[in-house]
Amino acid sequence: MHDSPVAAQLVTAVREFLEQTALPRLEGHAAFHARVAVNALAIVERELALGPAQDAAERERLRALLGGDGSLAELNRELCRRLRGGELSLGTPGLAEHLRETTLARLAVDQPRYSGYRRALERKEADS
Repeated sequence: MHDSPVAAQLVTAVREFLEQTALPRLEGHAAFHARVAVNALAIVERELALGPAQDAAERERLRALLGGDGSLAELNRELCRRLRGGELSLGTPGLAEHLRETTLARLAVDQPRYSGYRRALERKEADS
């Protein structure tokens, strides 16, 4: 067991320091690199918060789609093998939905303000 602060708290503290204290005092190239660092730390924060549940959901979708078990990496390799081999296609029940959900999960971590992601979420909510 880890005592406080945990990794997510440390990442947040560093991002907030860069964003609120360091960045306003920087100019030019240093300010640019600080903004890049702030964005990278924000991605890490989201991955720490969302990643475990996203990975579990992806693994369950793959287990159902492939009819087998394994680690997430193993199941993704099997999916790729079956796609390359022609055993699966976009017409395979559940594949398009799996790919859509996996893409939305990645965007939630990498680019949650991306307009295409926001529209996809709105469409998904409207369809529900």
